[in-house]
Formats: sequence, C-alpha cells, structure tokens
Amino acid sequence: MSSLHKAGFTALALIFLLLSPHTTAAASDKPGTATPLAAAICPIVYPVDQSPSERGYHYIFYGNAFFINKEGYLITAAHVLSQLHDAQPYILLQLPMAPPRLVKATVVIADQDHDVAVLRATPNPFEGRYAVNFLRLATRRPEQAHEVLADALRPSRLKNPYTFDALLEDRPAGEVIEYRFTQLDKGRPDTEIFLFNHDVLLGDSGAPVVSAESREVVGLVEGRWLHGGTMAMVNSTQKQTTGLGAVVPIHYAIALLQQRGIIWQGVPETSARVEPDADHAKQFSAPVPLSLVATPYPAEVFSGGEVVLDALVESSGSLVDIRILGGENPFLQKALAAVQTWTFLPARAADKVVETRIGIVFQFPGSLTSVRAPQGHNYGGRLADAPERGALPVDTPEPESSRTKLAEGSVILCEQIDSRGQVDTVEVERGPESLTAATVAAAHQWRFVPGRRGGADSDTEVVVVVTFRRSATPAHVPTSNSTH
Repeated sequence: MSSLHKAGFTALALIFLLLSPHTTAAASDKPGTATPLAAAICPIVYPVDQSPSERGYHYIFYGNAFFINKEGYLITAAHVLSQLHDAQPYILLQLPMAPPRLVKATVVIADQDHDVAVLRATPNPFEGRYAVNFLRLATRRPEQAHEVLADALRPSRLKNPYTFDALLEDRPAGEVIEYRFTQLDKGRPDTEIFLFNHDVLLGDSGAPVVSAESREVVGLVEGRWLHGGTMAMVNSTQKQTTGLGAVVPIHYAIALLQQRGIIWQGVPETSARVEPDADHAKQFSAPVPLSLVATPYPAEVFSGGEVVLDALVESSGSLVDIRILGGENPFLQKALAAVQTWTFLPARAADKVVETRIGIVFQFPGSLTSVRAPQGHNYGGRLADAPERGALPVDTPEPESSRTKLAEGSVILCEQIDSRGQVDTVEVERGPESLTAATVAAAHQWRFVPGRRGGADSDTEVVVVVTFRRSATPAHVPTSNSTH
C-alpha cells in the first residue's frame, strides 16, 4: 500500500488521534442545528453491536463522505471504503434535536486508480426528517494561492464511539500550493493531486475541500501521509509554517457521475459553442469540455513525442470509441489514461443531445538538448473514408523553446477547426501563464485535415494538451560542480 493510502486507517489508529493537537469546532452553531456546510457531510462508520445500549449504537469511525444532490448520492475516497473489507458501510446522519442515526449506504461505483467512490444513502435522507444538505461541485480547478478549506466531522470520543456522542467539526484551511502527478498505489495510473498548506487528521479522508470564495467542492481529502520527498515538491524558497494536506481534485468524481448519468449541481448554464450562421432548425453546438486533466511528461524519455486520437463524445458526455491514430509508449499509455477521465457537456443539434467525434492531440515538446524537428503528418489517410471524424493535424509546430525552457506543466486548449482545416478559435481551458502565450501562438500555426459530420467536411473541435518538462540546466547557464 502506498504512503498516500495510509490516510485510510483502521479503528486502532484512531486511538492515537486523541494525542494529536488540532483545532476543532462544534459541528453546530446552535444546539441541534448544523452549519450548511457540515449538514452535507456525514461520517462513514460500521456498527459493532446489533442493538443499542444506553449510549446508543456502538460503531467504528472510518472517514467522511458528502452529499452532492437531493437523490441521496454521496462522494468519498475509495480507500476509506476499502478499510471495511466489503462489509456494509453506514453513514451517520443528524436529526434536529436528536442524536445522529445510522443509515445504510450502497456503493454505486468506485475508481480505485484515482481514489474516489460514489455512494447512495438508502432510504433517501432528503425525503425524511434529517438535517441534511448537499454541495455544488466546481468545474474549474483552483489556481495556486487560492484559499480552500476542508470540512470533516468526527466523533468527540474517537475510542469506542457511540451514536449519542457529540460530533465535532474539523475545518483545516489553507492555500493551494501546487499540483503534482503521483501514483496513489503501485502500478496505478497517474493521478493529479494538489497540496494545500495545512495539516489534516486521519479521519478527514473523503471530506470535501471547498473554495473559500464560492463554497463549491474542488476536491476531497486524500490525507497528509504523502510519498517520501513531499517537501521537495514545494518551492524551496517558500517558508512552511504548517504541514501539508493532499487533495484529489473533484475532476475524477465528476467522471464517475457522468459515466453513471448521476445529476449533480454545478454545471455551468451558459456553455454552448454554436456554429456561426447556422439555420436555427439545424443549429449545432459542439461539445464543451467540462472536466479535463493533463498528463505528466514521462520521466524515462529524453526527447519529445506526440499522440493523436479521435474519439466519440457520447450523450453522457464521456469519451468512447477512442481511435489511436499516432503515438508510442510511454506517451500513448499516459495520454489514454488521462482521456478516460475526461467529461464534456455533449453536443446538441436542434435542441437535442447528439453524439459527435472530436480530435485530441497530446504534444510533448522536445527537451533543450533534443528538440524535435518540424514534421508533417498524414493521420487523415487512416480515416479517409470515415463519414464521422474529428479534425486531424497535418502540421504541429512546437511552442518556441526560448520562452518555455524554465517552466514546466501543461496547457490545455480547445480549438475550433473550420471546414477548410484552418484554426478558427483557440480557447485556453487551463495552464500556467508562463506557458500559455507561447502555446497559443504555436497553436495558431497548426494546420488540419477538416473533420467530417454526415459524410461532409464540417467545423469540428480539437482538444490540444501540450505538456512541458523543465530543463535541469538552462542552455545559457554553464554546468557547475560547486556544492554551494
């Protein structure tokens, strides 16, 4: 088990938390009432006894989950559930002026690779007398220095808790420090996490991390137990006065919800990209990226690469029928793992949801010591007779290296390609400012074979992901053997 998964814990580990100093607040501002944020959160537990004692039901506390709609669906960390070893999970729900009550929670779907899971409470507590609420999910990731806070509930008696015991609300707050890719367990695909500068306790795992500004969920607590060398992740010039908390972005949970067609709150209302001059009866709006994630630059390679895909955005907004048109491992493996979690608002025609194909390009610019020479492509020949396809790249010049050599990270662009194969518009979905300008400038020089719909050339959409790797030694700085 990886060090990140040490945030999942056994009941025995909870005993030692009694010795851990940490700021907690009462779960309610007034007796018998919960704060709006805390009302959406519930501890995940397992009852030890089949019948209650004078102190209520005796239970084991494992972590947290939170509601995302009025249908009783919840999100938590998958490793919290794994501690139950396939036993029936329960959640603790609050009642006005009464002790919390145990309610069964059914596992709907789990993604062990990225440590997220979806549950459903039965019966639906929103149809009962429970003091419950739900949280909106953010579709934009928080940038560096954005203020966030986690919110978790825990029993006041961590050793042998009972349902009559009070619940305490724990709210570690801090700022987003940076994003990193990591394997949450050996052999798993890369997962993007972000760090925020505050300790989180064992038992906070699965709790929502919300934007301090919007109160929308931007992720869920993964835990404070990170891979060795975590502090080396952080800029050495930044003074650390607190610990570090790891957060799995809500991106991965949105992918599960979209896959199962579960409605959640937070989808932007104005998001259609409509083809210009289209007759209203035949009006077509392209799919809109809802939640995208990049991929890390493979550490084992020294030169650049490229991956080209053609995929169908189905009516749920997920990608299916992914065609591999170009690319080799390890680039291809990482690109495929990333797109499996992408979600979109699906395309629409005449006010109806329709399926459509898009192009996808992952570009990994060459290092400063091995820059890839410009080259043409013939990806279009592989789908020459396809009646439906996304636009395919013909010429893909890399961003100017002199403007990006001291930076690292990824830029994700959404490009509209017209029926002649020319770049019409380029929208930045995400990316650091230090890399965005050079990437957009290069993207405007790309040329494509136009996409097709219904057997005719048509305007289509292409998602471009450009991932940079920092050079260990800038070209203009001589190598030194100094130990200072």
